[in-house]
Amino acid sequence: MPAIAQVEPITTARALRGPFDYRLPDELRDAAIDVGSMLVVPFGRRQVLGVVVGLAERSEIATEKLLAPSRALELGVSREMVGLAEWVAAEYCSTLARALGLVLPPGASRRLGGRRRGARARLRHLAVGARTPDPPVLTGDQAAALRAITAELRAPRAARRLLHGVTGSGKTEVYLRAAATALEQGRGVIVLVPEIALTPQIVGRFIERFGNTVAVLHSRLRPSERYAEWRRLRGGEARVCVGPRSAVFAPIEHPGLIVVDEEHVGSYKHEGDPRYDAREVAAERALRSGALLLLGSATPRPESVHRLPRSLLPQRVDGRPLPTVRVLDMRDEPHGLHPLTAQALADVRAARGKAIVLLNRRGWSNFLSCRSCGRVWSCPRCDVALVLHRAGGYLACHHCGHRQPVPARCAACRSTSVARHGAGTERLQHELAGVLGDGGFPVFRLDADTALTRAGAGSRWNALPNGAGPGAPEALDAAGDHGAGALLRSFQDADCGVLVGTQMVAKGHDFPDVALGVVLDADATLRFPDFRAEERTFALIAQLAGRAGRGAAGRVLVQTIAPEARSIRHASRHDSDGFLAGELQRRRALLYPPFSHLIRIVCSADGEPEIAQARARAAAGAVRGGLPERSGGEGAGVLGPAALFRLRGRERQVLLVKAVERRAAAAAVARAVARAAATPEHRGVRFGVDVDPQ
Repeated sequence: MPAIAQVEPITTARALRGPFDYRLPDELRDAAIDVGSMLVVPFGRRQVLGVVVGLAERSEIATEKLLAPSRALELGVSREMVGLAEWVAAEYCSTLARALGLVLPPGASRRLGGRRRGARARLRHLAVGARTPDPPVLTGDQAAALRAITAELRAPRAARRLLHGVTGSGKTEVYLRAAATALEQGRGVIVLVPEIALTPQIVGRFIERFGNTVAVLHSRLRPSERYAEWRRLRGGEARVCVGPRSAVFAPIEHPGLIVVDEEHVGSYKHEGDPRYDAREVAAERALRSGALLLLGSATPRPESVHRLPRSLLPQRVDGRPLPTVRVLDMRDEPHGLHPLTAQALADVRAARGKAIVLLNRRGWSNFLSCRSCGRVWSCPRCDVALVLHRAGGYLACHHCGHRQPVPARCAACRSTSVARHGAGTERLQHELAGVLGDGGFPVFRLDADTALTRAGAGSRWNALPNGAGPGAPEALDAAGDHGAGALLRSFQDADCGVLVGTQMVAKGHDFPDVALGVVLDADATLRFPDFRAEERTFALIAQLAGRAGRGAAGRVLVQTIAPEARSIRHASRHDSDGFLAGELQRRRALLYPPFSHLIRIVCSADGEPEIAQARARAAAGAVRGGLPERSGGEGAGVLGPAALFRLRGRERQVLLVKAVERRAAAAAVARAVARAAATPEHRGVRFGVDVDPQ
């Protein structure tokens, strides 16, 4: 047994670079310490959790001078997961300690006091024992796709494939059959979904098909439940893991299949450090384990279409056509509902049917202004306007979370003439409840505000019945379910009604009785300075259209002031291939992904804007000097710095690195940022790095 353990302390400090050598005493040498073992080690004046990342016979420091670990913990992570964490740290310009934090058991840092076992997960929907209902008969397209996928699974190598199927084409059944093949081979399965609460059907289908061998990992479980599910996966009791992006780090030995459902969704990108993309981590994990990565979507990313072989599901499983889509020109119409939209909603109400209305903007009004002096109510910490939330009686910043009461008068000129501009989902819900009138036709709302509702929180139930304003408070289900899941089930169980919401309403829901879909302000995403704006607009419309007409004839109305926009025209014709071809041609000409890689560097500082600007210029010079020639190409290089709006009281500047070779560029950025962060005159300046920003 080697005498030295090379340990990475789990700390968030960026300036700290491990690993550090620790002497293994005789009592720990008998504990089978290996790469991935978790130790409690003295570090400074504290006892901290550390992960063994290497073993050695000797150290540069005399062995007798080395400190010894206090003890070893019961569970560790596999050598393979340590290697994956090392890859994440290098690929996303982070530290190994932060990356290891992603693969450790849930709550590992809180378990330093002993070896207590986690409670058995009490998952409401987890089956006891296997249930294996008779699967449906596959369509010809499904069977053809499954043959190609099965061939990849049986090949002794890693592979990647895109399952491009229209909404309702039966992608989930293909996932289930592929998972069964992987399990028959004695290998594990990881299934990533955008968010558990918004995609309950796919979770339920896997549990129904594979029973207790399925574990569900997500952040809304109690800590003891998450730990228990992690242990079932680590011990091999569970062989299928379903969960959001963090489930890509599930401790499954020998995965054979990794599924990424709705692979176009931006929530697969992690916002914290390390800012990993679960789709890229899944690809790396599949490569390391010889597994098949299967990406699925009705609106796949251009990057996936360009890089991967495709299996197509062009028809819905029931043979029903996709709904007709009509684009309504709002350039000459007042704000609000187009007359045809109002009539269509009235028709749904008369037929006691269901509709979904998408407005990708929450709150009551976009901003408030004083009609007398022109003042706009803005966030004191960010350079953005505050959004009115009328039901809660407050103005809110959607960036830093600042809140303040709704003003009765202008503090600058004392005028009481306060104007409200624009409309969000809260106001739309209220207006639709009034327009659609009484008669038991509820208007439900699903957005980031309502999704945070939990049972027992005293929050108002987010359905407005009878056009009479906010409904009476009702408790959510006794199991303490996530507000979004409970609301979606209520809409599904209702005899009729309208579901109003942001892009959440377009994410993978299967409501067979929705006859009408409406997209308001469809061009709003086109107004963002983002090269993915067209892609997101197309996906938003196409995904919402996919929610309509699953059980009967359906139609979709798209309100826009840009009816000739390329993304809107292609979405109205369900022309995914035409849109993707044009988008790839445009990106090739501009050298955007998938023909390059982007790295975003944000420099932030307290004080005057010039401080952040000067530091960003210095960082830009360091990055330019460190980029190898082969990482560039025509149109590549370092763009900026450019000013970003002030956020949480800090002035910000942004740099954008565009490079053909990702790894070399990421390494150059990591070196430049590390040097900049260590420079004394940069004290108090923060550098944030985002590889492949979304």
